[in-house]
Amino acid sequence: MNWVYLLRCADGTLYCGWTTDPAGRLKAHNSGTGAKYTRSRLPAELVYAEPCANRSEALRREAQIKRMRREDKLKLIAKAGFPGPGTAFPDKE
Repeated sequence: MNWVYLLRCADGTLYCGWTTDPAGRLKAHNSGTGAKYTRSRLPAELVYAEPCANRSEALRREAQIKRMRREDKLKLIAKAGFPGPGTAFPDKE
């Protein structure tokens, strides 16, 4: 399964990306091997993840979320009631 996710960086900014392994991707970001954007803004916290049927859908949704205003991204996070750190992703075997 593919996921679109939002991270909240230590400076309060939001970062959007996609992955097949949200927990692993968060670990990569926090170890400094993730996106260049997050490297200087650590630690990052996973605040939103949305499952997508395939890579193409995930990329489209990522682009859609990146075009949103910050206020709309914060509403998306709040509406989802995402539990945050330690969340299990059942599709990962």
